[in-house]
Amino acid sequence: MKVDIHTHILPSRLPDLKSRYGCAGWINIRPNEQDPNCADMYKDDKFFRRIEKNCWCLPERCCDMGKTNVSAQVLSTVPVMFNYWAKPEHTLDLCHLLNDDMAFQIRENQQNQARLYDLNNSHREQKFFAFGTLPMQKPELAIEEMSRCVNDLGFKGFQIGSHINEWNLDEKKLYPIWKRAEDLNCAIFVHPWDMEHVSRTSKYWLPWLVGMPAETCTAICSILMGNVLAQFPRLKICFAHGGGSFPFTIGRIQHGYDMRPDLCATECSIAPKEFLGKFYTDSLVHSQESLKLLVKVIGEDRIMLGTDYPFPLGELSPGSLIQSSDFNQSIKVFFFSYSNGA
Repeated sequence: MKVDIHTHILPSRLPDLKSRYGCAGWINIRPNEQDPNCADMYKDDKFFRRIEKNCWCLPERCCDMGKTNVSAQVLSTVPVMFNYWAKPEHTLDLCHLLNDDMAFQIRENQQNQARLYDLNNSHREQKFFAFGTLPMQKPELAIEEMSRCVNDLGFKGFQIGSHINEWNLDEKKLYPIWKRAEDLNCAIFVHPWDMEHVSRTSKYWLPWLVGMPAETCTAICSILMGNVLAQFPRLKICFAHGGGSFPFTIGRIQHGYDMRPDLCATECSIAPKEFLGKFYTDSLVHSQESLKLLVKVIGEDRIMLGTDYPFPLGELSPGSLIQSSDFNQSIKVFFFSYSNGA
């Protein structure tokens, strides 16, 4: 059984958000005139990304999952849809649209899978779970949406950005969100985003290749040195892309904490290395050397399969890196099971 905790999904269509909210800056999805199996994402009138049918169609995903022996996917929106910059009530409304669409697609798939099983009882069911999205810039609204998604829609957790506008994840205004996550026993999945604020890195796709790992490392350090895990020890938090650059730089981070406590230990008296084994990452690191380091630093029981499906920087053959590793089979099975963090 392979469970992929890091996949992205969008609705097949969105309303005109610029008209709906009375301001620019929103993503819109347009059918591709040449290929009905593709659509184009635009930010206002600027092209952002081309997506294929598997980005909005669960039956299409089921075909891909069957080919690669993936039993279940955890769905989350595309980070460009976070829209933390907007008025909180507008972001909340969009969260409702995205979360409700995800819940509808999952229910519809369950019905389709049941019909397929009735026709052929050897049919292997493909399951989907949901990580919702939240108006993180307004924690009071975010915790209301968390309760709605978990209690009414059956969501398992929430995907959030690596920072919320000018807030890093140690911002005390976010504490109610961590508390609600503990109370609801739901997961938090941190995905890097908004890396283009440093214009010097725009060449060579560096925001995605270098900026994303740095963003994730910054988020982890903020959670650890910001005292968040000490304050909320039951928080189930997972970081995308194998924790970014954190596994390679934990030695430097710890050394800095030891040498300059006046700068690094201002919020938390517990050293960063003491939190190893108390948070999770996905497995998306692209090389055997990186996977071995990840296991050594984060812990074999704190890593779960994640692929970034259906995007090209993801693992195109889900689980192939783990399967081809020299870890024993019991550890590989553990990586493939979402029960690690459930």
